[in-house]
This record gives sequence, structure tokens and C-alpha cells, in this order.
Amino acid sequence: MRTIRLNNGVEIPALGFGVFQTPPDETRSAVTAALQTGYRHIDTAAAYGNEREVGEAIRASGVAREEVFVETKIWISDYGYERTLHGFDKSAGKLGVDQIDLLILHQALPSAFDKTLDAYRALETLLDQGEVRAIGVSNFMPDHLTQLLKVASVVPSVNQIEVHPYFQQRDVQAADAEHSILTQAWSPIGGITFYREGEHTSTLEDPTIVGIAETHGKSPAQVMLRWHLQQGRSAIPKSTKPHRIAENFDVFGFDLSADELAAIDGLDTGKRGGPEPEAITLESFGRDIPEA
Repeated sequence: MRTIRLNNGVEIPALGFGVFQTPPDETRSAVTAALQTGYRHIDTAAAYGNEREVGEAIRASGVAREEVFVETKIWISDYGYERTLHGFDKSAGKLGVDQIDLLILHQALPSAFDKTLDAYRALETLLDQGEVRAIGVSNFMPDHLTQLLKVASVVPSVNQIEVHPYFQQRDVQAADAEHSILTQAWSPIGGITFYREGEHTSTLEDPTIVGIAETHGKSPAQVMLRWHLQQGRSAIPKSTKPHRIAENFDVFGFDLSADELAAIDGLDTGKRGGPEPEAITLESFGRDIPEA
């Protein structure tokens, strides 16, 4: 497993295992399979409703806690200085850990950015107190980063955003790189059907990606994950199927050529699959995060 050194010196496994939309009753078995395969980076979130099962799987795995990099996210309903400090308590309690390796804000919440700034200030406090090893953000656009960095005392270590061959957000990646912020890709292999050149299609069926995969004797998903890693990003694939979990992990034994990387770069549609960051409001997306 290759690691990436964050801007505060902490090492993070480049490839993580995600549990977005994984039901709680399937999360434990999926995380167990991931750890058995060799993953040492698990990404969850308070809003996913499965932090408890992630923690149970880690404890039952036989893998030492210090060998597993645990990442989770504070949901917008828990933004604000005191609420975010309590949000950490809730997440740490469900995960069953004393320290969270990476804690990030799940959305920019531009409609109430003052709450976002207060939430980030709480992350800085948690970092200073040693409750977390690194802090970051998710779905922050360049203007959100600019506003945050005007007042932040700690530069985020990570910005987790939607990145895959059909939606590459190069402006966000450039803003991240300018401040030595690691771009971490959610939905790194697409995972969503797109409308491209008059037809509904998927990155997994794209002729360019399929052709590169055939050249290397790999799957399209493996090619896309390798594309992320070779370009310096962290990637968070997800699956509940053990054979897919293992396949997604098997991306360290081959290299894409410069021409192949460029060909994948050329597939960008500029069309987002997830929600628009500017559309995230407490009125539309707020939800209570349970205490336990």
C-alpha cells in the first residue's frame, strides 16, 4: 500500500475503502472483507449512519488500531463551534476510538458559511488537543477554500471531492495543489450513469477506458483507480462484494503510460454527478445525527 504524506506530516494510505450508502447491516461484513484484503484506510461519515459498524469491524478484525487510518465527516446539522466539538464526541463514540485519524467537514454549506467557519475552528481545536491527527474539508470549491483560508490557522490537509474520468474538477484540484491540500476522490470510478455523446453510458463501458484495461489485462475500474493514484490523488472506492473489494485493491502492480493518462484526462464532460455544492442548505439537507 502506497501512502501519501499530508501537509502536516501525517501519512495516509493512498487507497481507502468507502461505505457511502452501505446499509449498517452490510457495513461490518464489507469493512471486514476490506481489511482482510489489505485496506488500511476506512472512510465513513456521521451522515452515513454506519460509523458504529465500521468501528465494530475494525475491532473484530485482529488488525491493530494504529494500523488502520480512520476518516469520518461532520454533517452540516452539527456545524457551529460547540456543535462540531460534540459531533466529534458522537463520531468517536460510535467508532469506539479515542482519536480519529482524519476528521473533515462534509460540505461547505455556503448558505450559512459562518457556521462552516465556526465548525472548522472546532476542528482546529480538536487537532490542537490531539483528538484528531489531521483535519480537512469535503466538496469545497475554490471560492470556499479562499474564504476559509482567510481566517483559518490550519490549512486543510484534504479536500474530498467528486473526481472521476467524466468529471475532473481541475479548477478545484489546482486550488488544492496551490495550498498543498490533498485531493481525495469520492466516486472515483464514476458509479453514476452519464449522458455522453447522445447516449447513456458509464465510465465502466467507455471505449477508451475499456481499451486501456484490455492492454493491461485489468478491469476498467482498476484502470481508473490507477489513474487517480498516478496523478497523486487519494481515491475512495466502495463495494459490498468481496471480489470487487479485492479487485479494487489490486492496482499497485502496473503503470499507465503518459499517453494513457492523457487519454483518460480527455474524457472530462464537466458534468457533475452529485449535488451542486452551492445547493446544500440546512433547510433541504439538514438532518439530526443521533447521539448513539
